[in-house]
Amino acid sequence: MFNDKAILITGGTGSFGHAFVSMTLAKYSPKRLVIYSRDEMKQWDMAKLYEGDSRVRFFIGDIRDKERLSRALDGIDFVVHAAATKIVPTAEYNPFECVKTNIIGAMNLIDACIDRGVKRVVALSTDKASSPANLYGATKLASDKLFVAGNAYAGGHETSFGVVRYGNVMGSRGSVIPFFLSIKEKGVMPITDPRMTRFMITLEQGVELVWHAFEDMVGGEIYVKKIPSMKVVDTALACAPNAEQKIIGIRPGEKLHEQMIGVEDTPYTYEYPEYFKILPAIHNWSADSHRIKKGKRVEEDFTYCSDNNPEWMSVESLTSWIALHREKLGQL
Repeated sequence: MFNDKAILITGGTGSFGHAFVSMTLAKYSPKRLVIYSRDEMKQWDMAKLYEGDSRVRFFIGDIRDKERLSRALDGIDFVVHAAATKIVPTAEYNPFECVKTNIIGAMNLIDACIDRGVKRVVALSTDKASSPANLYGATKLASDKLFVAGNAYAGGHETSFGVVRYGNVMGSRGSVIPFFLSIKEKGVMPITDPRMTRFMITLEQGVELVWHAFEDMVGGEIYVKKIPSMKVVDTALACAPNAEQKIIGIRPGEKLHEQMIGVEDTPYTYEYPEYFKILPAIHNWSADSHRIKKGKRVEEDFTYCSDNNPEWMSVESLTSWIALHREKLGQL
């Protein structure tokens, strides 16, 4: 699919970007793989990993800058949109900045991709976009809606847009596992609420879901990976089995449980062996056989939440996973 094609990833120096670039270069032979981001030092550090590989290019730019995006997208076939302001408390206290990046940036990218004739675009979303309780989730819900509607907005152009949605990325920079490991020697694990649950996904699973979306999409689909849930208290136990757990209360904008498919999406949701697919409610696309393929409609009262998930990760499983990946946790 990507062989001899040009790919651009926005926010490409983040945790997902590092995994996507490494895995894509290992599996495919792209003509060009462009990392588009605004942090020159992160690009400098990442460039050292691919020194001598002419396929990997770096482009300084911000998704808020439409003209710069247009220049970067020249000759690009596929785009992965990973750039976002995504730390929940940061978004709560800096809402204007979050809106500029997550919503205005999405609009800029959609326009630029259509104008430049990009073939397919896959945007990364989050469980927080489903029935959002915080600003970050609200902006990502708006972004998802924009990318879905972008398929109609494109008019006669051939650009297609899809979305992938998943939960907490295990071991990514700024996530809870490396945080717990960094403070384990203090002997106290801060727990927001003992009932709290989260979805768990590896970076590799996230990349594979994006690959699948590019291959499967017609346009407007939201792909939701089937992944296990875990209690936050069990996550802390796996990271620091001998530490005391101290309840500190939920932070501003934080949910007790995460949700990836709400009851509002149920009429348009289909199930597959390894994922769910939310089809667009607009233009009767949810009844399109080309989008449905071999999917099965979910039950009328279906929701996909971290507390009602049939699949759970055990303390032992996470402990083993940490042991295998400890050196890289939180580094990328």
